[in-house]
Amino acid sequence: MESMPLSHDFATPLLRVFVAVARLGSFTAAAPDLGYTQSAVSRQISALEEEAGTALFDRLPRGVRLTEPGRRLLGHAQAVLDRLDAARRDLANLQALTTGSLRVAGFATADAVLVPQAIRAFQQSYPDVQVTLREGFTPGLLAMVADGDVDVAVVSFPRRHHIDGFDLHKLRDDYMYVALPPGHALAGARQVRLKELVDENWIAGSTKPEDTLMSSCLRKGFQPKIGFVARDWMAKQGFVAAGVGVTLIPSLAVDACRPDISLVLVHPDDIAPRQIYAATASGITLSPAAQAFLDLLTPVDQ
Repeated sequence: MESMPLSHDFATPLLRVFVAVARLGSFTAAAPDLGYTQSAVSRQISALEEEAGTALFDRLPRGVRLTEPGRRLLGHAQAVLDRLDAARRDLANLQALTTGSLRVAGFATADAVLVPQAIRAFQQSYPDVQVTLREGFTPGLLAMVADGDVDVAVVSFPRRHHIDGFDLHKLRDDYMYVALPPGHALAGARQVRLKELVDENWIAGSTKPEDTLMSSCLRKGFQPKIGFVARDWMAKQGFVAAGVGVTLIPSLAVDACRPDISLVLVHPDDIAPRQIYAATASGITLSPAAQAFLDLLTPVDQ
């Protein structure tokens, strides 16, 4: 044969035939193991030898025997096939969600109930997938998605929204409740209007209402009287329970509220519900884990 060429394709099917023949010692024995005829095995070995530029087997009266180049190739061929088999198993495990990772992000009130419940359901179904969580405000969460730092982010907007570069999957409307202290005159009401709360001291996350959940109130001409500033949700509820003020609680966080405060829905005409979305990057193929988590988050009728 001619001298060995500088490059070789060494197609995977030919390598599999080569390893099987080397293991079993003959074309005839390898044929049923591979699902080929004896002549097909012989042709594929000849094709591989053509690629290699040298004989890989000595043909003997009873079977075949590896030549020195054949022995050298065998270890490489087996290593290549082992790596390819491992790659196939790895990809199959990713599809079956028996391995992999899921990177989730959300804003504070989404992380009170919605996100933890979705993560719990996901982990119950896919316990071998590693889940991580990051928290922030909507602009920062979208930046994480755009940069590829998270797979899915739960974000909020004051109204229905579209942003280039993102797929926004509608999750729910987030209505606003007012948290009232025990015994408050409005504690048993079904709904409350902002004008009924004009004399209340408000517990807010900032002295500037435009930077808080009360920003939407300003568009209705309501000017809240901020009595205390508390950024933590539990701290706000503590002030309310102590009877020193009221605060707004999104419906997302209602199930996580302490039992010694009263929650009354603010009329939607006064504070329109926020729009809650799961954000993913447009044009990016979601990982199997991210798609499964998104399916858990998104309502069936969406």
